[in-house]
Amino acid sequence: MSIFDGLSKKIGIDLGTANTLVYMKGKGIVIDEPSVVAIRRSTNKVIAIGTDAKEMLDRTPEDIFTVRPLKDGVIADFSITQVMLKYFIKKAVKTFQLIKPVVVIGIPSKVTAVEKRAVEDAAESAGAKKAMLIEEPVAAAIGTGLDIYEPFGNMVIDIGGGTTDTAVISLGGIVNSESLKLGGDAIDEAIKTYIRFKHNMLIGFKTSEQIKIVLGNVIEGALHEDDCVMDVTGRDLITGLPKTVKVTDNQVRDAIKEPVEAIVASIKRVLEVTPPELAADISINGITMTGGGALLKGLDKFITQETGIDVTISEEPLGCVARGTGVVVENLMKYKSVY
Repeated sequence: MSIFDGLSKKIGIDLGTANTLVYMKGKGIVIDEPSVVAIRRSTNKVIAIGTDAKEMLDRTPEDIFTVRPLKDGVIADFSITQVMLKYFIKKAVKTFQLIKPVVVIGIPSKVTAVEKRAVEDAAESAGAKKAMLIEEPVAAAIGTGLDIYEPFGNMVIDIGGGTTDTAVISLGGIVNSESLKLGGDAIDEAIKTYIRFKHNMLIGFKTSEQIKIVLGNVIEGALHEDDCVMDVTGRDLITGLPKTVKVTDNQVRDAIKEPVEAIVASIKRVLEVTPPELAADISINGITMTGGGALLKGLDKFITQETGIDVTISEEPLGCVARGTGVVVENLMKYKSVY
């Protein structure tokens, strides 16, 4: 570690498929914006990033298109990710810095060495002095307040936009884990597909996301009786005209059944290969759930039904990974074993 590292700004980043969160030492989470970039086709120039770009989703004229440069938790478009990271880092730091910031970035578990190098290169090209990577379930565990160095097992499930990471953590490391390339985006897509076939109607990404937020549920009775129906407007696939239909919580539960069952199956696979002593710890301590997917109504109870283990949703689950990267970047020596 260089003497200049102590003078550098310390930044933690949750580089997510759906959202990017930036944590700054002493300030907490300073940026929480969609991982979306809008580009003008004729000039190939970026015209909007983050919240401004997401507002353009499904609403752009022919000359503008929107890109989500991360897919399934990893970089799908290097140059656009670099531009996006540079924008977020500059926005967080705000003032000109002679000494570049030190950055800790949360990444899915089980990513390849090539994918790790791509994230490091993108961050350094975007202006980071040094980019250190930490697996998201470990960052989530730290961000939710768990002591990862204790000699007993903790299980963390981090459900993001593109991935679901399940990990058993003990003595500062991951004992076993699985990264499923499925998360909130797959649930949105399942709702879009269901509406298309059930109602002969096409809806956009933002509408399917809104349906998930309002009506998304995993077990019957998860929603209050007054919140079980909403009007949804899209384009009729037969007439091509605008159309409004009523969508119910039961329909949404049917729509998302497959991705939810895939997430639970992944959790079970990790439990099945967990050493007996750690499995006993988890049965006592329970499972901690983080990420945006943790907010899906009834998911915690459904996982408990399927595994027999109590599930706790962490406080402010969307920010757990970002907070964890922030704790690590503020205590680099203490957490040297995890990056």
